[in-house]
Amino acid sequence: MATQRFRKRPVVIEAVQWTGSNCSEVDAFLGDGDECEPGRPLVIETLEGDMTAQVEDWIIRGVKGELYPCKPDIFAATYEAVL
Repeated sequence: MATQRFRKRPVVIEAVQWTGSNCSEVDAFLGDGDECEPGRPLVIETLEGDMTAQVEDWIIRGVKGELYPCKPDIFAATYEAVL
C-alpha cells in the first residue's frame, strides 16, 4: 500500500497548565480526589498507565474524557485557544 497523508481533525479539548502552585485548579480539573503538592511533579492516570506531568506541562482532557500530560512546546505547536 502506498504512503498516504492525513490531517488531524479539528477537536476542542480542555486543558490546564501545571504551574507548580495552582493545586486547587489542577485538583478541580483532575477531579479524581488526588491532591497535588506545590512545585512537585503530578502523577496522572492515563489510558496508557500512570504518566508524570512536570511543572509547566499542560494536562489535557481528550475527547473521550481521558487525561494526559503534554509538554509546553508540543502543546503550543498543536493547539490554539478557542475564543
